[in-house]
Amino acid sequence: MGIDFAPSERSGLGIEWEVACVDRRSGELTAAAPELISRIGATSTFPRVTNELLTNTVEIISAPHRRVRDAVGDLTRLAERATTLAEPMGVDLLSSGTHPFSQWFRQQVTPGKPRYDTLIDRTRWWGRQMMIWGVHVHVGVEDRRKVLPIIDGLLTWLPHFQALSASSPFWAGETTGYASNRALMFQQLPTAGLPPQFSDWAQFEGMVADLMHTGVIEELNELRWDIRPSPSWGTIEVRTFDGIPTVREIAALAALTQCLVEHLSRELDAGREVPRMQPWFVRENKWRAARYGMDAIIIRNAAGDEQLVTKDLEELLLSLAPIAESLDCAAELDSLREIVTHGASYQRQLRAAAASDGSLKAVVSSLVREMRDDLGRGR
Repeated sequence: MGIDFAPSERSGLGIEWEVACVDRRSGELTAAAPELISRIGATSTFPRVTNELLTNTVEIISAPHRRVRDAVGDLTRLAERATTLAEPMGVDLLSSGTHPFSQWFRQQVTPGKPRYDTLIDRTRWWGRQMMIWGVHVHVGVEDRRKVLPIIDGLLTWLPHFQALSASSPFWAGETTGYASNRALMFQQLPTAGLPPQFSDWAQFEGMVADLMHTGVIEELNELRWDIRPSPSWGTIEVRTFDGIPTVREIAALAALTQCLVEHLSRELDAGREVPRMQPWFVRENKWRAARYGMDAIIIRNAAGDEQLVTKDLEELLLSLAPIAESLDCAAELDSLREIVTHGASYQRQLRAAAASDGSLKAVVSSLVREMRDDLGRGR
C-alpha cells in the first residue's frame, strides 16, 4: 500500500499537551473533562482543546508554528483559560506521567469514540491501565526520504527525552523506583513502544499493509510508537515525553526536539549518513532512562561508549547552539539546564513526598501549584 506524506514546513512544529483534571479537595482524578471542554467551546481549528481516552483528561493542542515560543504561547493561553473555567467546578489541572495515587479501575473511558472502544476491547486489562499522560511534539520534514533516517537518528537521544521529562515515580499509591513508570506501562500495548528501524519508506509501507491485512490495526495512527512518522501532517512525532508540569519545560524539550530534527536534516542535506544504534542498545537506553532518570548512564553510540545522561546533554547543548540560534529557540534550549539544576519532575515529586511524611496528596498539590505558578509567570 502507498502512504503519502503531506507537505509541511521544514522544522515547523506543533505540540500536544495532555492535562489531568483532579478534585480540589481530595486530589483524586475526576471525570470533569467533558464539561470543561464544553465550557471552553469545542472547535476543529487550531489551537484547540479536545478529549482523550479517559474522561479525566483534556488535550491542549497548539497550531503549527515556526517558533517554539509561539506554539507554547498557544498552550499557555488555552491552559490559562481551562484553569479559569475549571475553578468554579472545584477542579484543578496538572500534568504528570501518572497520577500519584488514583486507581485505574475508577476511571471512565470517554464515550462515543469507536477507536477508544476498540482499544479497550482488544487490550482489556492493559488498556484499562492506561491512566497515563504525555506530551507529543511534531516537527515538519519537507522530504519523505528523510523521515525514517531522522527517526533512526533520534533514537540515539531517546534517553535524553525520557530522563528530562520523567514525571511518573508513583503508580496507584506505590513508589515504583522508576523515574518514568509511564514509559514501561505504555509499551505494554501491542502497537506501542519503540519503533522498528526501516531500511526505506517502502519497507514501512509493507509493514503497515501487513498489520492492516491481519487486523492488528485499522488506521495508521494506531501505531503508538515512541517516535513515529505522522504522514497526514508531514511531521515526525516524538511521543516519548511523560506529562510535563510546566510550559517552560515543554518549551525546553520542544526546542531540543526541533533542533535535533533540523540537525539530522542538515546532515542528510550534506550527504552524510545519520548514525544509528543497534536496536538492543536503543531498548537498553530506554529502560535505563525510565529506571534511573537523570542518573542514567546511557549508551552513546553503536560502539557502546557510555556516559552519564546529564554530561552527554551538556555536550549536546553546545553542539546544537548554532542550530538553536537559526531556529530562534536558543533561550528555550538553554533552559534545559534548569531541569538539570532543579531536578526533573520525578525528582521534585519525590522531594515533595519526602517533605510531607510521604503524603501523595502533597505531591498532587505540588504539581497543581507548579502548573498554575508557571502559567502565572507568563502574564
